[in-house]
Amino acid sequence: MPIYLDHNATCPVLPEVAAALNVFLTEKFGNPSCRHLLGQAAKEALEEARAKVAALIAARPEEIIFLSGGTEANNLAILGTALARERGHVVTSQIEHPSVLNPCVRLLELGYDVTFLPVDEKGEVDLAAFQRSLRPDTFLVTIMLANNETGVIQPVAEIGRICRERGIIFHTDAAQAVGKIPVSVRELNCDLLTIAGHKLYAPKGIGALFVRKGLKLQKLLYGAGQERGLRPGTEPVALAVGLGEACALAQKDLVAEGERQRYLRERLFEGLKEIYPSLIRHGTPENTIPNTLSVSFPGWRGEELLAALPEICASTGAACHDQKATVSHVLAAMGVTPEVALGTIRFSLGRGNSLADIEKALSLFQRLFSR
Repeated sequence: MPIYLDHNATCPVLPEVAAALNVFLTEKFGNPSCRHLLGQAAKEALEEARAKVAALIAARPEEIIFLSGGTEANNLAILGTALARERGHVVTSQIEHPSVLNPCVRLLELGYDVTFLPVDEKGEVDLAAFQRSLRPDTFLVTIMLANNETGVIQPVAEIGRICRERGIIFHTDAAQAVGKIPVSVRELNCDLLTIAGHKLYAPKGIGALFVRKGLKLQKLLYGAGQERGLRPGTEPVALAVGLGEACALAQKDLVAEGERQRYLRERLFEGLKEIYPSLIRHGTPENTIPNTLSVSFPGWRGEELLAALPEICASTGAACHDQKATVSHVLAAMGVTPEVALGTIRFSLGRGNSLADIEKALSLFQRLFSR
């Protein structure tokens, strides 16, 4: 079996999650809009799942909208906010996921103004630059909670506080953070927050958007009135149940599991540094999510290393655009040189990884470089 160190790309579905959702694929398969017994069983399960998702992020169940994943959630948050008004100014950062950057580019095409904030060499948005970017017509700020490539955590709570004081709607893409670190929509001062199910051991094809009670969004799809009218169509009950179960499991041992993965991550870094002394780390260990290690092997290309080590599953950048040997837009924004950027590998650990996995990966790197 390969050593899977690519959990930021996707996670396996946990057995408990698979068992929970399978019931609603094969037995309790009713449409939750129907009034008969199977329909009402599905409706009850849907609302229980909504409550579990809400509990993980300290939200109210009625503030959770089920969607197909992080991309749809980000699009609804950004375009749904913008299209509810004629024009105005949006602030985001240069290191966002494409599902945030591309809707912002679309807003530019529609005549809105958008500021793309730079980050420093540690990959963090500068709060002073953020405050300077705000204008009287700024109506939306969208800054991710944790970066998908580097794992760097952004100062989202402070950004949210500033937005709240100015009456600006604040959205955070928390796809890579929920289930890995404690997340509270109240503490983050956010109005909108994105969750992607397959990043926390739920199936692909399900996600959620937290929409603060009272906030109005322009719907992007037209149909019936499911999900407060914001996501029409028959609800994917089984997938939602899976997401709810994954959230409940994450909540049970969130901090302890995070510390365990942090320990494994640091062992991996220390071992790689010993094997390859010129190794460069992106981001600081104290300000990245516990499972993520982004490092560069100067003199090598990341894809060459991974091709030489087929036993290790990892990424040279974000999995969504991992097929091209181009400099990551995240590392470029951090000022990383092309040579260093192209030598980057992102290792992202998960619940299934053990110390034995890390030691085996290190032995494989040792054997490669000794050749």
